Amino acid sequence: MFGEKGLELIRDLQRSLEASLPPYNEDGVRQVLEEMKALFEQNQKDVSSTVAGESGLFAGIQLRHAALERNKRCLLAYFYNRLIQIRQMRWEFGSVLPADIKYNLNDQEIQWFNKYNKSLANYMRSIGTEGLDLTQDIKPPKALYIEVRCLVDHGEFETQDGNVVLLKKNSQHFLLRSECEQLVRQGILEHIVH
Repeated sequence: MFGEKGLELIRDLQRSLEASLPPYNEDGVRQVLEEMKALFEQNQKDVSSTVAGESGLFAGIQLRHAALERNKRCLLAYFYNRLIQIRQMRWEFGSVLPADIKYNLNDQEIQWFNKYNKSLANYMRSIGTEGLDLTQDIKPPKALYIEVRCLVDHGEFETQDGNVVLLKKNSQHFLLRSECEQLVRQGILEHIVH
């Protein structure tokens, strides 16, 4: 049945939106494109027959054209929603994606992420005289300092005032939120909420 493969791409993406970005479905996209090519070629053949004098082929041509348009919309929705998720991950994880997420992207998506990352960095550097990190304080902070626990051995961490803190697994620290928020997002630190 026409359009089923395109719809299945959307269903798979929708099922996994709550969890994480699913692997790029290269096989599914290829199947949709092959179906679109076959529909287009059959339409070209029937249009040529209609020009040659045959009649009664218009309904089939219109049906295949509608299936082509539906497949196109499904592919565009699939690509668009994946890019929206990838853009959101830039704000959540920072400029470096975790390996398990990066593994689920295809080459074009990785290139898009890198270009978006570069554009965002250029824009943040252009704000004011020293630049402004827009990825800090995504949610308004309730306090400037927070208590954090180190989840992995990370090594030395230098604060803005020049103090060096050793981030060792299970150690707890009282740090400026703006300094450690990126480490919290990367899973190196966790915010201890009392």
